[in-house]
Amino acid sequence: MERVESDGDVLGALALIARGAVHGGAACGCDPGVVRVLADREDGAVVRHGGIVAKAHAPGTEDAPHAVRVALAGDPALAGVLLPPVPGPRTERVAGRPVTVWPYGPPVDPGDPDAAPWEEAARLLALLHRTPPPPGPLPAMRAPVKAALAVGRMLRAVPDHPATATVLAAWRTVTEELGEDGTGGTRAYLCHGDFHLGQLVRDFHGAWRLIDVDDAGLGDPAWDLARPAAWFAAGLLPAEVWARFLGAYDAAGGPATEPDPWARLDLPARALTVQTAALALAKSTAEGRGLDEVEGVMIDTCARIPTARTVPGSAASS
Repeated sequence: MERVESDGDVLGALALIARGAVHGGAACGCDPGVVRVLADREDGAVVRHGGIVAKAHAPGTEDAPHAVRVALAGDPALAGVLLPPVPGPRTERVAGRPVTVWPYGPPVDPGDPDAAPWEEAARLLALLHRTPPPPGPLPAMRAPVKAALAVGRMLRAVPDHPATATVLAAWRTVTEELGEDGTGGTRAYLCHGDFHLGQLVRDFHGAWRLIDVDDAGLGDPAWDLARPAAWFAAGLLPAEVWARFLGAYDAAGGPATEPDPWARLDLPARALTVQTAALALAKSTAEGRGLDEVEGVMIDTCARIPTARTVPGSAASS
């Protein structure tokens, strides 16, 4: 496909790429409503044109790991787990950012939490973790790095916020155990690296698939369960939902909870609690607003981590 370079209108350039993927060189007679901005963030801008989305990845994305991650999404061994990209080599760049093109899939409905596909998400993660890594070098999954980056962002944005010291104290309990490589003991499993319910969409056949491989790679699969584990420990995810999620993961043969779930999940859950709290402080300050209820709960959970950690049954989860 023709190379597209843009230093200005990222969303406009993505709209052109998506239109080209749908129509080729033919004229577009679609209703204007088929073109929608799905995301406009520095770490990912996404524009939809009908059944196709074009994504500009984060500035500074390294070409080699990025290419490996996109190839992973298209690996036939993971066809039932990850949504594959639209076939064909992509050479477009927008404002220096690599671009990928994907089928559009309907996401989880945030307005209907009772219908959230927790069991299906757990099954997909278990299948991902059980899939043997393909031959060749693979990057490390980025979950631990993302937690550290969130803390750094907080320190730059709100070094003197009253809650910053609270979050840092919780973060120290994490860094003490992460080890010199910053991973807490890397395990050679395929991992998503940034799992949450927003990373699920339905494919053309209506089956749920995982999306967004920007942070995927080799690592400890416990980090893929860290966000729901952190929510459960903080009291934000009901115990029955957590039990369904964990039970489905175990039933599908997931390796992240062996031999003892919380022995494996405690460190990643603390890290995700800190990550969420740090981003909450940075974002709420930038937006000139106070913390919302959920953000406040994560700050409060950080306050309890140094003495109680986040294992259910401790003060952090009461």
